[in-house]
Amino acid sequence: MMSRFTDKKAALFDELRADGITDEAVLDALNEIPREDFIPKVLRGQAYENAALPIDSGQTISQPFVVAFMTQVLNVDKSHKVLEVGTGSGYQAVVLAKLCRRLFTIERHLPLFKGAEEMFKKLHIFNITTLFGNGMKGWPEQAPFDRIMVTAASEEIPDKLLAQLREGGIMVIPVGAQGKTQHIIRITRQGDDFVQENLMPVKFVPLLAGIVHDS
Repeated sequence: MMSRFTDKKAALFDELRADGITDEAVLDALNEIPREDFIPKVLRGQAYENAALPIDSGQTISQPFVVAFMTQVLNVDKSHKVLEVGTGSGYQAVVLAKLCRRLFTIERHLPLFKGAEEMFKKLHIFNITTLFGNGMKGWPEQAPFDRIMVTAASEEIPDKLLAQLREGGIMVIPVGAQGKTQHIIRITRQGDDFVQENLMPVKFVPLLAGIVHDS
């Protein structure tokens, strides 16, 4: 059955391809996932606009291009064990879960954490393990990880996350202070060295310590 979003979705995917999203596995994952289910009902008509949208707890669901770009440059495959810092609505988590063997995702806002868990069940995604906690600490009990994605901007790259990256592993993280230019940085671990690439300017909510029980 044709969705009311079909035309908007097709136009969005044309835009993503024109802007350099060429990984068909990433595009397929995005195509399979109903983005409208991850945003407030009042905004669902904007689900396939190429824009970030507000969700609960003062957070956002990232622009589709940014989700696609960060996923593409993370270079995930079906053998990988992946850590996501910042579950949010769960949308990026589901994209990653479609591409990797196992996803571990951490959220510090309890309402978002509970909502994302319900969404994973609704969509029958069973290779995601969730944690309500401080993402800046990572998940040392499950380390090392082949890939790490951080979905909030850190003023500095957290050493604790670098330490949880496997040899040859890749981390993608927005870096920069709020109100100033932030950039997506890709970091590849080579022994005790971490090679950094500055990829694209962005604007993200801040990566913060601690946990929050109320929205």
